[in-house]
Amino acid sequence: MALACPFFMPTLKAEQGSWPHPSRLPLGAGWKGYCTAKGHADEQPDEQVLRDSCNLGYASNCAWRPSHPVCDTVRFAVKKESESRILITFVCEKDHRPGTCGVLEFDVLKRKWPSPHPDSRIQRMADCFVESYFERRQPQASDVLGQQL
Repeated sequence: MALACPFFMPTLKAEQGSWPHPSRLPLGAGWKGYCTAKGHADEQPDEQVLRDSCNLGYASNCAWRPSHPVCDTVRFAVKKESESRILITFVCEKDHRPGTCGVLEFDVLKRKWPSPHPDSRIQRMADCFVESYFERRQPQASDVLGQQL
């Protein structure tokens, strides 16, 4: 399962991030974005904070993190997949224990969520997770060429 800071609003994939294995990151890639924590709404963290906190969750060392957050991190995972839909589970954790959880359905054919999550941050993270998931599933050009030989 992947996880990210619950106050992070990802906006753009960080193509030139300094993570050794970006596909292993919680949202399937590194992301740039802004903070939604009270007192820091819309502020953009610097590269180090994005790398070490926003993209990884449990940002206890983040100066912008509220002192008593409702949750510490959000996890995502693919629960079930078919040609027409993907079920994504999410869990909001507090102190490494599960809290709010649920399943989001993504319509593969229409490329949209029939019932988006009411929290725009969690929904945007789910968008990023699914986008990265589809990119990882794309066959690489070398794989396609190798199959044709």
